[in-house]
Amino acid sequence: MKEIIEAIVRQEIQGLLAESKDAIKEMVEASLLPQLRTAIRTEIVNVMAQLLEQPPEMPKESPAPTREEPHTELIPSPAPDNSAIHNPPHCRRTSPQSAVGLYLYCIADGGEAVHLGGVGIGDNEVYTIPFEDLSAVVHSCPAEPYQSEDRDRVKGWVLTHQKVVDAAWEKFGTVIPIGFDTIIQGKADATPEENMEAWLKEDYDNLKAKMGKIREKAEYGVQIFWETRIMAHGISEESAEIKALQEEIKTKPKGIAYMYRQKLEELLKKEMESKADQCFQEFYEKIKHHADDLHVEKTKKAEDENQQMLLNLSCLLPGDQSKSLGEELEKIDALEGFSVRYTGPWPPYSFV
Repeated sequence: MKEIIEAIVRQEIQGLLAESKDAIKEMVEASLLPQLRTAIRTEIVNVMAQLLEQPPEMPKESPAPTREEPHTELIPSPAPDNSAIHNPPHCRRTSPQSAVGLYLYCIADGGEAVHLGGVGIGDNEVYTIPFEDLSAVVHSCPAEPYQSEDRDRVKGWVLTHQKVVDAAWEKFGTVIPIGFDTIIQGKADATPEENMEAWLKEDYDNLKAKMGKIREKAEYGVQIFWETRIMAHGISEESAEIKALQEEIKTKPKGIAYMYRQKLEELLKKEMESKADQCFQEFYEKIKHHADDLHVEKTKKAEDENQQMLLNLSCLLPGDQSKSLGEELEKIDALEGFSVRYTGPWPPYSFV
């Protein structure tokens, strides 16, 4: 009897499934599949975010404006943006595709075959691959990324990368810096050198245009800070509204005075933000007259807790204009409550 009942139940279930097949299909397509696709896409994004490490920021900060050893931040900050340059063929920063590759430092303004010596990452021999009046500055390497869990080791690689770019810049006068850990691979029918030459040929006009923009120019960093306590005191002395509120607090009972002080803090914060915007515009206009091009960078937390960074600029200018910019910055630095950090010259990382 049990077996008969089970057989009847199975037949009933199969009959219901057959009758409801289309309805079930519509329900899955309408509800479950979109959710499943979303979940899969989310997981892919998460995995890719873990696999693709953002390159470290190329150093800019040092006592200014000299070319002393720069400080390099490793986690994580923007690297030089070469998105406007076409990606070289078979350029990888993650999984290797062949046993041999070329590590690319920069593109130099000159068609000379030059050996810079064993100055590359890992003491590799650095040399150029010329094409007409351009050259790729490279070293031979395995076609795999430079990765390590050792932060000091990575820092050393990044600093070496910059030193090679600096050496090429001093040798050729103008270079287009390429981001850290860019590897040119070979393929079945072409060596890495052939791929490199093919890219130089394909992107020649674009590269020449960028060379023309930055030729005989350098990048300088300008950071302007203000002393928050000094500025807050000055604003409090200048604002009639703040003065009136301060006097009113003195006449209020302790509980009510507390609420008034909160109101005073909000008012002072608003006045400080307005003053910061005003100073930003004023200083930006002064600096702009001494530079061929400017990039506004993200402000950073000041090392001194009593300071706040108001302005962080990358400036592109010929070397003979650096003195006039320095003189303008000295005037700002002399203002009460303000200080300036002026760094460079550097290869024009921010303008290619």
